[in-house]
Amino acid sequence: MKHWRIEQMDWDRFDPSRVNPEIVPLVKAASVVERNGVDYAAYLKNVFADDPDFRQAADRWAHEEVQHGDALGRWAMLADPSWDYVDAFHRYRRSYQLDLDVDTSIRGSRTGELIARCMVETGTSSFYTALADATDEPVLKAVCKQIAADEYRHFKLFYDHMHRYLGREKLGVWQRTRIALGRVGESEDDELASAFHVTNDAPGQPYDHRRCIAAYMSRALKVYQPRHTNRVTGMILKTIGWTPHGRLHALIARAFYYLLKLQQKKFARITASA
Repeated sequence: MKHWRIEQMDWDRFDPSRVNPEIVPLVKAASVVERNGVDYAAYLKNVFADDPDFRQAADRWAHEEVQHGDALGRWAMLADPSWDYVDAFHRYRRSYQLDLDVDTSIRGSRTGELIARCMVETGTSSFYTALADATDEPVLKAVCKQIAADEYRHFKLFYDHMHRYLGREKLGVWQRTRIALGRVGESEDDELASAFHVTNDAPGQPYDHRRCIAAYMSRALKVYQPRHTNRVTGMILKTIGWTPHGRLHALIARAFYYLLKLQQKKFARITASA
């Protein structure tokens, strides 16, 4: 069961005067990535082929991810009536595709796969929370809050299954840390860059990964505040088996926020020179 439905949102409250034009490109890109959840579910169901409980959970997860994309796409078309969400998604599917012909995780183990999924949900939960805090447009704020809550539940889903497999596969803290940080580093791969390209670039404009990932990241990282990175680091520490509280957590959270802001400035310079 979905925790909310698109038709329950008060779309009549949309206020174009409160739309931040810097946020619209982010929402467009996020909409097609979220809508692509069905492919990710197919990949996960191949990896966990003999686990019916997880396969069923993956289908429910994908169902909610698709709704996230549809809600964000609907909002983006209100903010930019010239934009076509469905067409953009079809173009994204042609430009970026997962390898679904697999029967084992690219992370080396099922525990590793679930750690990677926890990292994705950590990023999305914090991102939509930060986006909700950054926007004054009431409909987008409400949609992002609903999505952020879903993504936190998804984190808990993958975290619980991770612990189930951890009892069998016995990955140590440092192995889990390596996988978690490796997945965080993949945020600059083609998934987001390609999404930004197909949803925001003019037709016929060539794809340039460096330009597109900088355009996306310079905007996305700008919405983060210290309270958001505190949440991110807490969820990461919990996943890898460290206590997400106390002085060490506070120190890591501050360092992480500082690094995010350095990255944001770097990407902003690239965007300005493009």
